[in-house]
Amino acid sequence: MGMNLTQKIISAHLVAGKMNPGEEIAIRIDQTLTQDATGTMSYLEFEAIGIDRVKTELSVSYVDHNLLQTDFKNADDHLFLQTIAMRYGIWFSKPGNGICHQVHLERFAVPGKTLIGSDSHTPTAGGCGMLAIGAGGLDVAMAMAGKPFFLRMPKVVGVYLFNRLNPWVSARDVALYLLSLLTVKGGLGKVLEYFGEGVKTLSVPERATICNLGTEMGATTSLFPSDEITQAWLIAQGREQDFIPLAGDADARYDEIIEIDLSKIEPLCACPSSPDNVKRVSEEAGKPVFQVIIGSCANSSLKDLMVVSKVMERYKTHPMVSFEINPGSLQVLENLTALSGLRSLLEGGVRIHQSGCLGCIGMGQAPPTNAISLRTFTRNFPGRSGTNPDFVYLVSPETAVASAIRGVITDPRELGDYPEISLPGRFLINDSLLIPPLPEEQARKVEIIRGPNIAPLPGFDPLPEELEGVFLLKVGDNITTDHIMPAGAQILPLRSNLPAISQYVFKNVWADFPREALSLKEKGLSVGVLGGENYGQGSSREHAALAPRYLGVRVKLARSFARIHRSNLINFGILPLTFENSQDYERLEGGDRFHIKNLKMNLSSGEKRFKIEIEGKGEIWAIGDFTERERACLLAGSLLNLAKE
Repeated sequence: MGMNLTQKIISAHLVAGKMNPGEEIAIRIDQTLTQDATGTMSYLEFEAIGIDRVKTELSVSYVDHNLLQTDFKNADDHLFLQTIAMRYGIWFSKPGNGICHQVHLERFAVPGKTLIGSDSHTPTAGGCGMLAIGAGGLDVAMAMAGKPFFLRMPKVVGVYLFNRLNPWVSARDVALYLLSLLTVKGGLGKVLEYFGEGVKTLSVPERATICNLGTEMGATTSLFPSDEITQAWLIAQGREQDFIPLAGDADARYDEIIEIDLSKIEPLCACPSSPDNVKRVSEEAGKPVFQVIIGSCANSSLKDLMVVSKVMERYKTHPMVSFEINPGSLQVLENLTALSGLRSLLEGGVRIHQSGCLGCIGMGQAPPTNAISLRTFTRNFPGRSGTNPDFVYLVSPETAVASAIRGVITDPRELGDYPEISLPGRFLINDSLLIPPLPEEQARKVEIIRGPNIAPLPGFDPLPEELEGVFLLKVGDNITTDHIMPAGAQILPLRSNLPAISQYVFKNVWADFPREALSLKEKGLSVGVLGGENYGQGSSREHAALAPRYLGVRVKLARSFARIHRSNLINFGILPLTFENSQDYERLEGGDRFHIKNLKMNLSSGEKRFKIEIEGKGEIWAIGDFTERERACLLAGSLLNLAKE
């Protein structure tokens, strides 16, 4: 029996373990990426490891999240990131160069290579045949130090595509269709690998859109083959030397197969307030719209913007709509201008913002009160937009532009003939905002600039023999890292200042959580959190583990965990336990006191069942299915401590 593409790339990079689904493996990492919201902490962690220069083939530090310089904090972080990059042999993408995933796809993604990034949408590069995985910042720091990346061997789901998309239906609609099937947790522990004749009908940016949104299904990553379409993309980028053909064997076996007839897909939308709340656009048609934004790492490519531009040659923006575009990169913006696409957007009443994440991460572009906002973004979690409550729909660029013109949610097929788009065989390439690494001798002389907002990493004490404390908070299913550690223009600039940002943990769930947690910590008690299914879904931000750890959180007991958040908890010495009996979740409440005895002994011996005594309610049992490496990390108190040992 032949191998699928996922197995081929993993086997070529396998350092330890066997490729049996669910078994821990370690793989060699060729490339890393960070963005500024997570990168500052990741590089502080890299410094703490004590390596003199990155050991990867290529590492890139992008600035794309914290672009609003409302005071010194973001500007200081940018200087820190640039001088860190100069010191340690890292590429630096300056503010304005674009969104990390769009730029990486353009300038660095290589078929068959491995990439991890401190951003959950790193799988975007899977559109170029790259095994790209989102991870916590500490995992990325370890990879830069030359260490392998550990993960559970995922199951591989083959997604068989056939026929082709109809006019006005896009790659975004394919991803939304899959979300309707799998939900936000259906991809957990899986790779979504695409194959079939329908693959040939999709460009690399379209494939990247589908891979990008696989993150919203909880998938480890998503992957397309490398073929003549990939080759044409790399030629257009002036990187033809990076092309190699890659595909699964003809007799490859998959753990599961999903078949999608592309010709049957309709324009779809994710309704408020979850990416899997998917309906046909025609079902929501007619609802008034007051804001439309096209951008984000999912849909800001040149093709996306050229479709919108061609449509706007014939129309104007509805007078009640704020129609905004965030180009994905400097390259997209420059080529859009060269193709005369920018002019029709401006003449049509579109606001052009800088190339970056912006409203997708809550950094500006908040919608009006009680107003529908249509966005080609990745997520519509409650309040993520900066307005609470909000009414955010996730749609394709085609649906977005049609709705911006009509002023109501509109099926784009109502606009008539689909515009003809002709993209250049070679793009204009401008790497003026992309700074290459310095030679090692020069790099050693660089002084790292640290502003007053950049706080040193705290110490992490080892796990004690017993944990006694209070389950301070109980939350429900599908709690996101936005719930745990919010983003937005007020909080994002504090990412390099752990004491300051910890004051916002669970801000939109229970504002008193930080104060109450610190009070328990000062009394020598541990803090616990109770969660439902898929706890910690969404962003890879390790601050959702790091900041609670600073507040004294040492155990999270949930029905199930999202992959990256579970890893981040372990990396910072927080026990992620699951209920042995799911019904025990109903018995417990926030405020319950707990006591876990013989913890170090049970972890060291490989025990998987942990008894938790609940004051006034008897005992319950929890499951901690940890690998030997994870146990060692928990016992040490953090992955950093373990690395130093």
